[in-house]
Amino acid sequence: MTRKVAKWLTNAILVIAFVYIFGTDLSGFTTAIGLAGAGITYALREVIVSFAGWFAIMFGDFFKTGDRVLLGGTKGDVVDIGLLRTTLMEMGEWVEGDQYTGRIVRVANSYIFTSPVYNYTADFKFLWDEIHILIRFKSDIKLARKLVLEIAEKEIGTYNAKAEEDWGNMKRRYRIENASLEPQVFISFDDNWITLSLRYIVDTRKRRISRDHIFMSILERFGEYEDRIELASETFEIVHEETPKEDRNS
Repeated sequence: MTRKVAKWLTNAILVIAFVYIFGTDLSGFTTAIGLAGAGITYALREVIVSFAGWFAIMFGDFFKTGDRVLLGGTKGDVVDIGLLRTTLMEMGEWVEGDQYTGRIVRVANSYIFTSPVYNYTADFKFLWDEIHILIRFKSDIKLARKLVLEIAEKEIGTYNAKAEEDWGNMKRRYRIENASLEPQVFISFDDNWITLSLRYIVDTRKRRISRDHIFMSILERFGEYEDRIELASETFEIVHEETPKEDRNS
């Protein structure tokens, strides 16, 4: 950032010095310069809007280097903010979860004026995530719910205090209602199974790892109560009926 500021200050000083020294000799070209400037402005309108976007990013608190954002349809971590483009380390696409693909993506700064900007780590560095566990109707619902809550509380216990602090700062800065940061389990069912929906907060950068730990713990704990809790799955039964010989001959 220091190098960029120094470079543009130097260029600005050189332009000002040039105009000051040769200003009297350029008076005859005023009309030509005006027309040329109008043409250049029209031709470079996208560049000008991108420059305006850079100015808005730097002073408008949209995001900063290191933030995880969704910008112009691309999700990733901001690695550089240029005058015309913002550089992202891409994640998602063919990679499941919030992990890098290895591609560098440069998005025009003009996108902040035409599309939403999602910042995952601006003021609250946590997300609410949900996972769904399907169990059969004859399972012990109360026991399953208790086990899932215990697993979630153990998983998020390491950073729950930090989340409460950040959420307190959010409430002081924005007009938002209070939200529960404790794990919650909601139950629903249909014709096939009972669904336990676990809602919990998670560090933005540890979402996939946390989901892995929770699912592994659920499998282990449910395995201890195989006679009381059964996971559900969609099953198809294919029945083949042979045609009697006399029907086939007829």
